[in-house]
Amino acid sequence: MKAIINGKEYKSAYNRQSGTFLHGKKEESADIIKVSENRLHLIVNHQSYTAELIEAVPAEKKFRVRINGHNYSVELKDKYDELLQQLGMDKMLSAKVNDLKAPMPGLVLDVLVKEGQQIKKGENLLVLEAMKMENNLKAVSDAVVKKVKVGKGARVEKNEILIELE
Repeated sequence: MKAIINGKEYKSAYNRQSGTFLHGKKEESADIIKVSENRLHLIVNHQSYTAELIEAVPAEKKFRVRINGHNYSVELKDKYDELLQQLGMDKMLSAKVNDLKAPMPGLVLDVLVKEGQQIKKGENLLVLEAMKMENNLKAVSDAVVKKVKVGKGARVEKNEILIELE
């Protein structure tokens, strides 16, 4: 796993079973003790560190931590993040989604939003019946409803634009 700390990239891994921390090519002994919900005590190569989580955005794998009184910005990247970056897809994933599209053919049972309405990530926007099941389609990010393109009772096809967002 890669850790980007204050803009500088490091390869690192922690093995709980052996109690070792791999930093680059160097393996070091490590002991980690959870002191509280947001605080850890670490001993790495006989040196003591106190680490406190200040801020976390787990969905983006970004964190702010304080270690022995010094603040650090940390971003984690696993092998899947690296693959997406190599394929050039990392930028595509961060682009704002401007449309709610039908994930499958179906029948619109209810439209839960109006044009001009502010919506929050995870909010239900529309109920779609497909394969005899009701599916709540949710907002993937905070946005404003620009245009509702379908109404209750409409039959829709896969990838058809249902609601435009901005």
